Amino acid sequence: MRPDIYLLYLLLRLVSLLPLRTVHALGAWIGRRSLRSNSRSARYTATNLRLTRPELPAEQHTALLRRTMEEEGKGATEIAAIWGGGSDKALGLVREVVGGELFEAALASGKGVIIAAPHLGCWELLNYWLCSKTPMAILYRPPRIQAIEALLRKVRGKLAPEQVRAEGAGVRTLFKRLAAGGTVGILPDQKPREGEGEFAPFFGVDALTMVLLPRLASRTGATVLFSFAERLEGGEGFRIHVLPAPAGVADPDLKVACAALNRGVEQCVELAFSQYQWHYKRFTAHDRPDPYKVSASATAG
Repeated sequence: MRPDIYLLYLLLRLVSLLPLRTVHALGAWIGRRSLRSNSRSARYTATNLRLTRPELPAEQHTALLRRTMEEEGKGATEIAAIWGGGSDKALGLVREVVGGELFEAALASGKGVIIAAPHLGCWELLNYWLCSKTPMAILYRPPRIQAIEALLRKVRGKLAPEQVRAEGAGVRTLFKRLAAGGTVGILPDQKPREGEGEFAPFFGVDALTMVLLPRLASRTGATVLFSFAERLEGGEGFRIHVLPAPAGVADPDLKVACAALNRGVEQCVELAFSQYQWHYKRFTAHDRPDPYKVSASATAG
């Protein structure tokens, strides 16, 4: 591990010594600062909230934007605490599991399990929880700074999932794992490259949607479940949710399957709307105006 990356690791360890309530309070403050400075993240979030919640009057939109930015800040600081404290300490923060019996039944079936984990809540804690139940492979894109890989291996420790690169060989690995009855995790709302997805409604707005997960489900017969770790109020910990996939997610018609996939993400998001990563540019496409370029500035609060 490079010296600068090791110093970053030590910083994570220091943050993990703080109570979760304090970590979240710091994150909320960072989120409010980002909003007041009209950061790019705040502007993109404001645009997405206007697109997906057009019915909200201005004052409710402003309140939701503020809450969402606070939750974004909490997400950033809690990751430092989760990584710095290690998997055992992180799992001790799980206060409740809703729908865990669905995961246990899917594992027992031996048909393979696909976990669709949206950009919602504390995904790193979810990884720990899933990997504490069964070995798992996750599809990922390597970090831009290669040295960060060493840090991720160290902080994830014994509960690290197998990381499969989002490329041809990696996809074949996922098919093989599912065919053998294993478990894989995928971000279902990861925007695919142009030409590699299908447009499907997401909160009433067409969004380019991945086809890999529906294809995996259709060709392997694996059970698809949605899951996320909800951040509880007051730094009390987290609640794990496991939800069944909507009907049609494995339909051979990719338009039908992608629409079902997005409905599954929506069902998760509605349980913790402000904890979704709304700064993500989900609604861009090469053949339409970019809403993030023409949007009005975020409302500071």
